[in-house]
Amino acid sequence: MSKTLLVTGGTGGIGTAVCQNMADKGYTILSTYYPAEEEQAKEWAEKQSFDVAIYSCDVSDYESCAAMKEAIAADGHNVDIIVNNAGITRDGMFHKMSPEKWKAVMATNLDSLFNVTHQFISGMIEREFGRVINIASINGQKGQAGQTNYSAAKAGAHGFSMALAQEVVRKGITVNTVSPGYIGTEMVMAIREDIRDMIIDQIPMKRLGQPEEIASLVGYLASDEAAFITGANFAANGGQHMH
Repeated sequence: MSKTLLVTGGTGGIGTAVCQNMADKGYTILSTYYPAEEEQAKEWAEKQSFDVAIYSCDVSDYESCAAMKEAIAADGHNVDIIVNNAGITRDGMFHKMSPEKWKAVMATNLDSLFNVTHQFISGMIEREFGRVINIASINGQKGQAGQTNYSAAKAGAHGFSMALAQEVVRKGITVNTVSPGYIGTEMVMAIREDIRDMIIDQIPMKRLGQPEEIASLVGYLASDEAAFITGANFAANGGQHMH
């Protein structure tokens, strides 16, 4: 019986690549979308080459995540693998950053790990299998000016992974973090070309990463072959940050 994968923010660049990679391996694919983006999400699902069921969910809101869980259960799915991928940026220098920008990034990028994972972890414990894969960022590892909110949230994602990994390790559940560098998604490609060139110049590999390269790492961590890996943080950044 195929395992079921839930990707938050699956309609984005990395999310789409993760869905494609896992669909190719025979997983059942579920994705969330932000409630205000229902039409775009439906269009996205229709144009994919794989079957994907989409669910409305504001990952920053616990009740919305609980409703998403009920909808998934009503469709007869047990979630075996969670890829916490949804995220936003609200950049600004700290001394000018509004409380709203701080709270929005914390809620979507960090609180979401609790809100989403909490819905499904008990089922994973009962079935004695689970994979939780949290998509963080190079900037959670090295920091980035103008991103105190984002860097704090993404660093927190790995703290979450390490602690939860210890709690569920004897139940056949692994919890890991993937920290991508700059990836050639629509979000990064929308950056002004001269600034994007400056970013690429700081990457020893002299190129952006591809969403598929992140997806293949996620696919490995979801597999039985990765059963001995938990509480780890995998950097995929073209050599831009090593530690």
